[in-house]
Amino acid sequence: GHGRRRKQAHDEYHDWIWIHRGRCTDCGTTFTFLPVFSLPYTHYSLLARCQALQRRFAEHCPWEKALPKLKDPDRLPDPTTVQRWASGLDFSQPALSFLRQTVTRAAHWLDRGRQGLDEVVPPAWLTPALEILWPLRL
Repeated sequence: GHGRRRKQAHDEYHDWIWIHRGRCTDCGTTFTFLPVFSLPYTHYSLLARCQALQRRFAEHCPWEKALPKLKDPDRLPDPTTVQRWASGLDFSQPALSFLRQTVTRAAHWLDRGRQGLDEVVPPAWLTPALEILWPLRL
């Protein structure tokens, strides 16, 4: 370990999170252990991004209404930010149907999370989805 630092990870359950840092014993480089729901260089968690995209694509909301629910309502992203999250998607890879399935599953998981907030653990299907979506920098 090499200490901790705070990172923004806005969603329904978080504003800021504490993340652990590490240091390579060979070269001395410091690195960060990010949780699966927080992408690097982002202020909104993957849960918030999935919720916004689910509202846009599955519920057919306009960009202005497709905003995620956040713990701090003063931190809502601009509709153009939500639109930018979607613009990074290549609609041929992964297929739009895969995106819809992923967003639907994320919405289902978010609904379950509301029932038992003590046990907010990412489901097993989220890791393979992240492996596909990670390069897209949602």
